[in-house]
Amino acid sequence: MRHNNAGRRLGRTTSHRTAMFRNMVTSFLNHERITTTDAKAKELRPIAEKMITLGKQGDLNAIRQAASYIRDKKVVTKLFAVLAPRFKEREGGYTRIIKLGTRLGDCASLSVIELVEEELTKKDVKKTKKKIETIMSEPAPATVSVAEPATEETV
Repeated sequence: MRHNNAGRRLGRTTSHRTAMFRNMVTSFLNHERITTTDAKAKELRPIAEKMITLGKQGDLNAIRQAASYIRDKKVVTKLFAVLAPRFKEREGGYTRIIKLGTRLGDCASLSVIELVEEELTKKDVKKTKKKIETIMSEPAPATVSVAEPATEETV
């Protein structure tokens, strides 16, 4: 029986599993979206959300705790400078998991884990309105009737 045994072992030793999750969190915070199996994504989510919560705290102790888990110093600075201010108004739930289907090789169920609030870029409203107007103003294409193919007469 599995009483009080939380978490998935994923067929790895403890040291391999912790190293894998440290690498996955580093890649996830660097790229803000990764594709992995469902089980790994579900195990990665609480770790990544704890790192973002540390980024929101922003004090020296939080920086040291994040740097002890994340492998790359550039990702730690990105976490505290870019990602944490993006989620300052949000209480939790920084990630989303989207299921993709199965992998062809071993039929493992794949999913994408990504940050919820992606960096917003304002689109130029005037350009989109012009595109819509040009599409709407173009005449509809005339219907083309299919005629019999022309045959050459031989003399």
